Amino acid sequence: MKFLEKNLVEFNVDVTSPDEAIRAAGKLLVGEGLVEEGYVDAMVQSYHENGPYFVLAPQIALPHARPEDGVIEASVSFLQLANPIVFGSASNDPVKLVFALGASSSNEHLEILQKLMTLLNNQENVQKLMDITSYTEMEQLLGGMES
Repeated sequence: MKFLEKNLVEFNVDVTSPDEAIRAAGKLLVGEGLVEEGYVDAMVQSYHENGPYFVLAPQIALPHARPEDGVIEASVSFLQLANPIVFGSASNDPVKLVFALGASSSNEHLEILQKLMTLLNNQENVQKLMDITSYTEMEQLLGGMES
């Protein structure tokens, strides 16, 4: 299970559309061999077919696809967008934080979601995610969660 490791996190990413944001977050997972290239396409396709259902909270998107679309290992990547993007979610746009989820069919999937929800249920953490500029700060944030 890979959860927001250094190679899966990027700050101040400049994208101009939801598709670009999803692809950029997905590319981090592909680059680490955690999902296949086709999984990224499936995430984008899911957005086009189902709309912005994964924009779960104000400014937070959690794009994902089905495990059979090419997940190798349960994983989460993170993009902090330079400029918020409108995904089409009336209640939660615009999005500044994108977490791409490599959703496996295992228990790891639930563990990852639990970790993510623990992180994002705290408004202070969300604010920090908006503002941090380095992985060192990210580590401190994640380290603080585990206590």
